[in-house]
Amino acid sequence: SPEHLAVRNSVGIFDISHMGRVIVTGADVEQFLNYVITNDVSTLQPNAAQYSVMCNESGGILDDFVVYRIEKEKFLLIPNASNREKDYNWLIRHSKNYKVKVEEVSDDVAMFAVQGPNAVKTLQQICTEDLSSIGRFKCGKARLADVEVFLARTGYTGEDGFEVFVWNAPLTKPDNAVKLWNTILEKGKKLGIEPCGLGARDTLRLEAGLCLYGNDIDESTTPLEAALGFVVKLQKEKFIGREALAKQKTEGPKRRRAGIRMLDSGIPRPDYEILAETGEKIGQLTSGTFSPLLKYGIGMGYVDAAQA
Repeated sequence: SPEHLAVRNSVGIFDISHMGRVIVTGADVEQFLNYVITNDVSTLQPNAAQYSVMCNESGGILDDFVVYRIEKEKFLLIPNASNREKDYNWLIRHSKNYKVKVEEVSDDVAMFAVQGPNAVKTLQQICTEDLSSIGRFKCGKARLADVEVFLARTGYTGEDGFEVFVWNAPLTKPDNAVKLWNTILEKGKKLGIEPCGLGARDTLRLEAGLCLYGNDIDESTTPLEAALGFVVKLQKEKFIGREALAKQKTEGPKRRRAGIRMLDSGIPRPDYEILAETGEKIGQLTSGTFSPLLKYGIGMGYVDAAQA
């Protein structure tokens, strides 16, 4: 709770190096990514990012991630930790007909998230660039405390903030990352910065209504059921899962992800049944917690489309 509220009221820092980092480059990189993901990367200028999902042929979600366009022919993808290998193999398998190179660089690049209303104030003290010039879902190169980084103004907390990619920080020699982590903690001290763990990450994203892969979305859910239709660009001629998703859009999904709040005291938990007022089961929770900010139980899950 102190970690959670630090992010809501001031600033927190997360070590998210367990997540994946995949760099995709080459002459066909735009066409390739547009074939494997549902969103449209052709709309991205260099130094811009978008949220997307990657689906299997039946429209089930293989993973959700942010895609960063670093240069015209260079993109960075951030798979979820549990999907690092699966995503990499999927990308390799489908890249055969494209002039692209897919590189797993997770173990060479450290990754922090600095989140909260004072995130800019904290990082600006050690940054040569003007951070206000990086807009929401934009990114770019920078130096922080004399360390070469890639900064992205995205996040998973519902707050303003940055993801910090420390390029030259392999697991065998993480000095750059350790130095930067300690410097950020020191500079944020007078603002009440807290180092935050995965527990706070989970409650923050749930308050913001964001999905957690493996809980709220997986290969048995489609982006349309998960209320992520905004990342599905059916006007693209072809992408993996397009036919299944186009069909589901026409017919309308039978169930939809919905957010819930508890009216009485009590903490909702994953797998609890969701009942209508009449008592019949209309769905099931996939995530639930006590909200440290709202001071009541919140959750999300899937319910019959008519009840969503």
